[in-house]
Amino acid sequence: MRLSGALLAVAAVAGSVLVPTIVAEAPAGAAPAANAAVQELNSLKVKGRAPKTGYDRNKFGEAWADNVSVTYGRNGCDTRNDILRRDLRSVKIKPGTNGCVVASGTLTDPYTRSVISFVRGPRSAEVQIDHLVALSDAWQKGAQQWSASKRRDFANDPRNLLAVSGRANSQKRDGDAATWLPSNKSYRCTYVAKQVQVKKVYGLWVTAGERDAIRRVLSSCGAKVPQNSTPNNAPNRNTNPPRTTTPPRTTPRPVTPPPASDVYYQNCKAAKAAGAAPLYRGQPGYRSALDGDDDGVACES
Repeated sequence: MRLSGALLAVAAVAGSVLVPTIVAEAPAGAAPAANAAVQELNSLKVKGRAPKTGYDRNKFGEAWADNVSVTYGRNGCDTRNDILRRDLRSVKIKPGTNGCVVASGTLTDPYTRSVISFVRGPRSAEVQIDHLVALSDAWQKGAQQWSASKRRDFANDPRNLLAVSGRANSQKRDGDAATWLPSNKSYRCTYVAKQVQVKKVYGLWVTAGERDAIRRVLSSCGAKVPQNSTPNNAPNRNTNPPRTTTPPRTTPRPVTPPPASDVYYQNCKAAKAAGAAPLYRGQPGYRSALDGDDDGVACES
C-alpha cells in the first residue's frame, strides 16, 4: 500500500531568487484500499506497551527541525511551515521569508470537518501539526531503541504529520487507535491506514487492543479481517476448544458496550487510565452518563 505524498518543487520568484514551494494533494484524499491496509497491519508485531520511562520530547530532536533525511528536509524551511503549505488552501506567505512562512490560509480539518481560518500570530495554535503516530506512543512501541537521528526523522516525516484543529489535537494527546479516533467518521479509514503505514515503515509494533481497533475501522471500509484475536507473532497453543461453564447466579451481568466501532470507557477512572480525559461531546468515548453537569465535557476533574 502506498499513500501518495506531496511533491517538493522549486519555483523562481523575485528574479533570480529560488525558494521552495509545495505541490500537494488534499490531506484528506481517498482512503487506501482497506484490504491492503489489513495486510500491512497483519505484518506488524503485536506486543504489550513498554513503560514510558525516559520519554522526553527532546529525545526526538529539535521541534520541526529542517536538517532531516526525509521529504522537505534541508529545504530552508521548518517542518511546521512545510506542512501548513501542504495542507492549507488559499495560502499567503509572509514577505521576506523566501517563500517559507505561512501568514494565513484555510484549513478544512480532517478530524472534525470544521473550517478554520488560520492567521499567523496569537491564534496560530488553532491549527496544529499532529503526529498521526504520537511520539510517546512510538517511544513505548519501539522508538526507545532507535538512534537519535532516526527519532528526529520520525518526528519530521510528512507521512506522519497532518495539519488539524488544535482542539482535536489536544483531545487526542498521545492516544493510539484503541483510545482515540477522529469524530469525522469518514476520515477514520484513512487515519488508521496512515498509522499502519508509518508503523510499518519504521518497524513499530501495535498492542492487541490497538490492532483490534484498527481492524474494526477497516472492516467498516469493506475490508476482510481475521476473526481471531491471537497476536500474529504469538502461536496459539490452545488446540482444544475452551470449556464453557455457567456462571453462578450471583455473578453480575457485564456492562454491554456500544458498537465496536466506538471507543467506550466504563467510567471516568477508565478514561483517565487510558489518558483520554477530559472527553468532549462528539469525541469518541464521550457519553452523557460520564458528564455529570451536562456541560459537554466529561471526566474533567
